[in-house]
Amino acid sequence: MKHKSATIYRMVTPKHLCPWGIKAFDLLKRNGYNIEDKHLETKDANKAYKEENGYDETPQIFVEGERIGGYDQLREHLGLGPDPKEGKTYQPVLAVFAVTFLMAITTTWALQGSLDLVRIIELFIAFSMCVLGILKIQDLMSFATGFVQYDLVARRYVPYSYVYPFVEAGAGILMIAGLFTWIAAPAALIVSTIGAVSVIKAVYIEKRDLNCACVGGGSEVPLGFISLTENLMMMAISVWMLLKA
Repeated sequence: MKHKSATIYRMVTPKHLCPWGIKAFDLLKRNGYNIEDKHLETKDANKAYKEENGYDETPQIFVEGERIGGYDQLREHLGLGPDPKEGKTYQPVLAVFAVTFLMAITTTWALQGSLDLVRIIELFIAFSMCVLGILKIQDLMSFATGFVQYDLVARRYVPYSYVYPFVEAGAGILMIAGLFTWIAAPAALIVSTIGAVSVIKAVYIEKRDLNCACVGGGSEVPLGFISLTENLMMMAISVWMLLKA
């Protein structure tokens, strides 16, 4: 079977490798093309190539001498869906929940030699609180900017937005070992209840279209059901730990 030929013009310099060029080259290779790989080895060469040919971007891909265009156009040519780069998505939160759930399962098995469902749920929520707290703490300023847009307390007292992530992560840490429950559980219950009410008011009553700061500032996670779930989980584990204590 004869392979089709393709030519790709992409930026490859000692200090910069165009990521879209790498991905386009990989797509062509995995789809069985014989590739002529043309490197634009300086920024000036890249700029000159675009200006001379009237292109807005590189890489530029040609198949059997016919210009296809850039990386997105190549995906379309190959019958693939768009490669998502921007836009709102629940993927960051779902990734956290998936990993922390598996952590809870393996930790329970390692410590108890069995799959105790109650302990798995306890650890799952506590691990999730810790990870979500880390994501907020890594850029407190950015988190606070998003958080004050909808949290009822943070809108009136901005410093609260800098405290929230530490309460969330700290309560999760203490709940893992069952330490200082009478401090950790009430603190988590208070902030999560405020958070739940805030989400309900902003999303379901005021119908505002906002991004959630649950995985830190600057994310494209929509404020809504997943955000409410985070707060409800914290509320549930807080009440359970208090009753258990």
